[in-house]
Amino acid sequence: MKSPRHILSLSGGKDSTALAIYMRGKVPDLEYVFCDTRKELPETYDYLNQIEAFLGKKIIRIEATRGFDHWLDRFQGFLPSMQVRWCTTYLKVKPFEDYIGDDPVINYVGLRADENRDARISGKPNITVVYPFKDDGVNYEGVERILKDSGIGMPPYTKWGRSRSGCYFCFFQRTIEWVRLFEAHPDLYALAEEYETKTNEKGGTFHWNEAMSLTKLRSPENIQKIKDRYAVYLRQRNERRPNKTLMETMAGYNPDADNEPRGCAICHL
Repeated sequence: MKSPRHILSLSGGKDSTALAIYMRGKVPDLEYVFCDTRKELPETYDYLNQIEAFLGKKIIRIEATRGFDHWLDRFQGFLPSMQVRWCTTYLKVKPFEDYIGDDPVINYVGLRADENRDARISGKPNITVVYPFKDDGVNYEGVERILKDSGIGMPPYTKWGRSRSGCYFCFFQRTIEWVRLFEAHPDLYALAEEYETKTNEKGGTFHWNEAMSLTKLRSPENIQKIKDRYAVYLRQRNERRPNKTLMETMAGYNPDADNEPRGCAICHL
């Protein structure tokens, strides 16, 4: 029987990065794999290069044979959403499955001990998913400590307030994160806005952000309202949770926000 390949899935996020550091040297011939949509934040690519240098081993960058715009045409201009996540399917999961083929695989995924969900990336029967952090009791604070002690630190996009990895137009962004994208990367915001506008010109009513269109969101008046509402939210949250971790302080990230939708595991863990 063929020996299984050992593959660790990287998203450019904090949990998978911490897992890569945690597993360093523990598994011979461990493959580090990142599925690249070519729509990622520039900070994500910088972070991957930093991780690669730390690990001393190449991260395998997998790309779909056909990119986002091809699949957008195939879906007749309908952009992906929380309800129909075709971007994850065709730009992340299928390229990952093609890379694996029919080989037996042990897939290492960065699900933490304080998370209660299934983070299986693929349903292929030849893939066995393992969660070292859950097995070893590594929680949010443990991930924070691994990143800090290694010198890798938080993903650089958290410096301007993005809390998750993923494409620059990811629909899982909160409204305040769209504001931060507009301020940090106005060119990428404009590209996301252009996708939205083209879809709506065909008769749709799609908004990347459920609250409002990106064209409306970017107005100075709305930006100020969003910032004011977020300031109130932070103040109320801090009153309830006075002992914040470093990552919460830096990124405005709330690990207890159960009302936030779960992101795609292959994109955000």
